[in-house]
Amino acid sequence: MPNVKAPKYNVTYYDRSRVSPGYWFVAPYLHFEAEAPNTNRKYVPCQVGPHIYDQDGKLVWTGSCLHDNRNVFDFKTTTNIAEGTTHLSYILQQMFVNDGTPLAKGAGYILNDKYMVENAIPITNDLERWDLHEFNILPSGKTALAASIRIQDQTLAELGRPTEMSRVASGGFLEIDIATGAVLFDWDSRDKIPLHESDHVMPWSPPEGGGGLDYIHVNAADKNQYGDYLMSARYTSTIYLISGQDGHIIWRLGGKYTNFAMDFTFSKQHNARFVSVNETHTILSFLNNASDDFTNQEEVSSGMIVELNTVTMTATLLNRYTRPDGGLTRMRGNLQSLDGGNVFMGWSAQGYHSEHAPDGTVLMEAQFQSPRFNSYRSYKFPFIGKPQQPPALVASVFASKPSLAHASATSASSSNSELTTVFHVSWNGATEVAVWNFYSQADEISIPYLIGNVSKHDFESVFVTPGYWDFVSAEALDRNGNSLGWSMIVRTRIEGGLQYASEDSEAPLLVPDDPASLVAQPAEEAVEPAAPATETMETIVGDEAMAKEASEPGSTADRFMTATNEVVLGMVLFACLGTILICWWSRRFSWRPHRYLRVASSPLPSPLV
Repeated sequence: MPNVKAPKYNVTYYDRSRVSPGYWFVAPYLHFEAEAPNTNRKYVPCQVGPHIYDQDGKLVWTGSCLHDNRNVFDFKTTTNIAEGTTHLSYILQQMFVNDGTPLAKGAGYILNDKYMVENAIPITNDLERWDLHEFNILPSGKTALAASIRIQDQTLAELGRPTEMSRVASGGFLEIDIATGAVLFDWDSRDKIPLHESDHVMPWSPPEGGGGLDYIHVNAADKNQYGDYLMSARYTSTIYLISGQDGHIIWRLGGKYTNFAMDFTFSKQHNARFVSVNETHTILSFLNNASDDFTNQEEVSSGMIVELNTVTMTATLLNRYTRPDGGLTRMRGNLQSLDGGNVFMGWSAQGYHSEHAPDGTVLMEAQFQSPRFNSYRSYKFPFIGKPQQPPALVASVFASKPSLAHASATSASSSNSELTTVFHVSWNGATEVAVWNFYSQADEISIPYLIGNVSKHDFESVFVTPGYWDFVSAEALDRNGNSLGWSMIVRTRIEGGLQYASEDSEAPLLVPDDPASLVAQPAEEAVEPAAPATETMETIVGDEAMAKEASEPGSTADRFMTATNEVVLGMVLFACLGTILICWWSRRFSWRPHRYLRVASSPLPSPLV
């Protein structure tokens, strides 16, 4: 895929044996509010959007060309417990220009494991756009939670200034029916959380127009088995439990009006989630940013897992996962609890993320090589991708010796040993590929012959082999040698000053190698069983020797061909003699085929009555 410009990672492992299996799910972006294509001198097509990387930071899948430079947020897998299926989900930001279509305000997207869109959930109520902070598909797979913002005019009486008016941005969340987009539950802070609860909007903050005073800034929502909702508000530094029956606030954790006695502090948090809930205790996880764009309350950001006793109303810190570089995540970010007890932390800026053991030990850290890109959240999940489109293959032939590319018109045909064919193959999103087999054939309909293979080590694999191989294809194999899929048959491109041979060409004559004469293993023999990853060109060299020996005069093959030719010649002579006898017999008895046809086609006489 030559148009892919995915960001690259720097990766450091401290104890690779202890990391959890899985792939990294990130969505790099340049600006939080993306610019339309070709309006920014730094714009590069197919660079932002959903991406999957392996644990070495190598690209596995990119959806960067899907949405024309529109940002994607909260990209991850989601499992439908009822169906046992795994899907991908993300938020697609609103269109650059609202065209009035249902998805113009942005949407929550759900893809299957073939990377095909199964659902795009639009905004169906009064909201101006799909908020970019949250798209939490609940375990049933039937509903999802999304954050919301509403802007309205009101007085600043809650700040002690009843005569002043300002625009104010309230915050909340929605529960949405995935199948229909219908809003099932809509909660907003306006009548429930006052302006003075904010630690971002101050009593002296001036009135604002436009987007208004952002006094709460909801960035996460979750739901427990009792039907109540968890909501994280960055600008009140508070995590709320909200009744799913009537919407009242059951309790507050943190902030100015916390209901708990806490043995820890946090502020400007993100990504609050239920870990476990029962009638007396609740365990939560979240990222303690401890800072915002302008201030910080602690020296370093950290992930936290805390236990709430909802009887004694006490909160206890269970685990802390400190940012490995000792820095601050001033915005965005997340904490993900992995199977097995490890924790995956997304620190956002420059796509920085890390994996920690349960005791907080740092096992791995990675970040984009380019400082231009961020990822709102980073996740890690096991996943099997089965792309619907075939592998992409490009092959080119080059002169191995400079004299061939610059030969004159009188030059004799050069041996193909002076040519080299280079294959580039990739399969966007195919997670199970272990080996690539490469084939050549005489034309589009001839049998393909295996000419070599390589193990897959990166998003794009390269195979280099002597000779000029045309009408080529590639086959993907898994670790057990099972065939996963084939590329299309493609023509090999002529590179480096070489040209296809033609009557009026001044280039040296280039004739592709005939795989049938040089390679002894056709495709059907190579597939069952599949060629092992350890096969080398030595096998092919041995096959070429066998083919050469079989074509030498006096060989068994040569004697067989001579005998066959004699039999064919005898049959031709016998056929000619038979034809002469038939013609003589026809003339002798005045018989003609056309007469017989006329008689046979004449109508029968009517029967006598």
